[in-house]
Amino acid sequence: MFRQYHLRDYRFSLIIWVTALSVIGIMVIGSAQRGLQMRQIFGLVIGLAAMLFLSMVDYTWLFGFNWLYYIGGLFLLAAVLVVGENVNGATRWIRIGIQFQPSDLVKIILILFFAEYLSRHEDKISTPRVLVPSILLIGMPLFLIYREPDLSTTIAIALTFCVILFIGGLSWKIIAALFAVVVPAGIIFFSVILQPGQTLIKEYQLTRILAWLRPSEYPQDAYQQTNSIIAIGSGQLYGKGLANNMINSVKNGNFIAEPQTDFVFAVAGEELGFLGCCLIVLLELLIALECIRIGRRARDFSGTLFACGVGSIILIQSFMNICVTTGLMPNTGIPLPFVSYGLTSLISFCIGIGIVLNIGMQTRRY
Repeated sequence: MFRQYHLRDYRFSLIIWVTALSVIGIMVIGSAQRGLQMRQIFGLVIGLAAMLFLSMVDYTWLFGFNWLYYIGGLFLLAAVLVVGENVNGATRWIRIGIQFQPSDLVKIILILFFAEYLSRHEDKISTPRVLVPSILLIGMPLFLIYREPDLSTTIAIALTFCVILFIGGLSWKIIAALFAVVVPAGIIFFSVILQPGQTLIKEYQLTRILAWLRPSEYPQDAYQQTNSIIAIGSGQLYGKGLANNMINSVKNGNFIAEPQTDFVFAVAGEELGFLGCCLIVLLELLIALECIRIGRRARDFSGTLFACGVGSIILIQSFMNICVTTGLMPNTGIPLPFVSYGLTSLISFCIGIGIVLNIGMQTRRY
C-alpha cells in the first residue's frame, strides 16, 4: 500500500497551482455568496488532506479495486434516482447527514476504472472484444447520470472516455469511421430537435439551445448568459474589486443566476477583470498539462491513462463552463474545476490530483 518515495520526485508545483486556484475560487465564492465561503474552505481542507494522503498510497494498489469502485459508483447513481433530492427540477444529490453529488465522484471513479481495465487489454483495445464491453460499461453510468437529468456531466464524461480510448491507442481507422458517422449524425440530430414536436430531448434543454441561437426571441431564457457576458465585459482589465458595493455591478444587482457555481467565472470577470480571468484559465491549463505530463512519464499504462484522464476532465469541464459564461455554447450547469462552489466537486478533483501525484513519484527512469 505504501512505498518508499524520493522527495525530489514530488510535484510540489501541482499542489501549489491547485491550492492557488482553489483560494481564488474561495474569494470569488465569498463575494458571490458570503455564507458559503466557510463551507468551501472546509471542503478545501478536506480535499487537500485527501490529496496529500493519496499521494503517498501506491496507485497500483488502489487500481486493484477498480471493479469495486465501479459497482459502488453505479449503486450511488442508482440511489440518486430513488432517494435523491430534487432541486430546481433535477435530482442529482443524496443527503446522508451531508448533501453530496455522486456524479462528481463517479467522474474520478470511471477514469480510474477504465485506466485499469484498458491497461489489461492494451494490445487488443481496437478489437470488438474490448470495445463493445467498454462501451456497455461506460453506457450504464452515462444513462443514470442523463436520467437525473444532467446532460452536461454526461457529455463531459463521454468526451473524457473518448480521450482515454484515444490515448490508449485506438485505431485511426476506427476514429475516422466514428467521425464519418458522428458528424452527419450530429447535424441530423440538431436539425431534428429544432423541429416542432420533437421528443429526443426535454423541453427545457431545447429552450436553452433556442435561447442560445436566438436570444432576442427568448429573453427570459437567455438572460443568464446575456448578463454573464455583460458582467465579464464590465470588469475590463483590472475588475471592480472583490465584494465591492458598486451599484453598477451586475452581480450586486442579482442579475447573474447561480453566481457561486455555474456562473462563477462571470463574477470573476466582473470583479477580477480580464487579468483575473486569464489567471484562472492559466492555472486550469497548468494543472491539466502537468497531469498529462506526469501521465506521459508514468511507469505503466494504467498510470498514463489515469493521469491523462484527470487532465482531460479538467480541460473539458473548464472549456464547457467558460464557453457557457461567455456565450459560446448553450447554457449547461457544470462547475468550473477548483473554482465553483461545491464540496463534492472540489474534494473529488483533489482525490484525482492526489492519485496523479503518486503516479508522478513512480515515473519511468531513463
